[in-house]
Amino acid sequence: MVERLPEHVRALVTEIETEIGEEGPESILPAPTPAEIIEGRQAGPDGRSTAVAGSAAAIEQAVRDILVEIGEDPDRQGLVGTPGRVHRMYAELTAGYHVDPKRLINGAIFDVDYSEMVVVKDIPFYSLCEHHLLPFFGTAAVAYIPKGRVIGLSKIPRIVEMYARRLQVQERMTQQIADLLMQTLEPMGVGVVLEATHLCAVMRGVKKSGTVMTTSAVLGSFRARDRTRAEFFSHLDRRPPGE
Repeated sequence: MVERLPEHVRALVTEIETEIGEEGPESILPAPTPAEIIEGRQAGPDGRSTAVAGSAAAIEQAVRDILVEIGEDPDRQGLVGTPGRVHRMYAELTAGYHVDPKRLINGAIFDVDYSEMVVVKDIPFYSLCEHHLLPFFGTAAVAYIPKGRVIGLSKIPRIVEMYARRLQVQERMTQQIADLLMQTLEPMGVGVVLEATHLCAVMRGVKKSGTVMTTSAVLGSFRARDRTRAEFFSHLDRRPPGE
């Protein structure tokens, strides 16, 4: 029998999607089709096909094969549980595929007579580079200029978390955050900046510790007006009160 999601992943998806006091979704994902069961895959909320728990045996066997290939013994004491741990880890780190943006936002958009820039910054995130499956991590800054509607403050870090818990490249993740806010709020403009350290550059290849990658996405008035864009970037240089 194919389970739709492991319990710890289901709990994580619910945590990202819902706030304290909100009713959590009864079903994280629709039932998989027979073809998806056979293939061990299932369509996520955004229509992309993602792995389901039924493929656990295949994932764990693949990890065993990797251990053998690098010259290890997958049956020795320290490694005997590693395939299962790796499977559970990847299920958790890619839980963002299962988060439904509509359930995450959950109507937390409010009519407010406010048209100045809103900036939420220093949002920590951790993601996996899709090229090497190594982590990259850092902080996000998100800004928008409302056009009569604002979004609940906690929703912005949740949006960042949703996209971070997928196999990513930093450039795409930056654009995805900006696009979702633009489509959802229809504001005058959106700006997003991500700064991150990539372990694929620190641990392998050029091996340059301390390297930080910065990406930005600017839409609407942030793209059209130099002054608006400059105001956004000036906010990023300001430190929080008390620092």
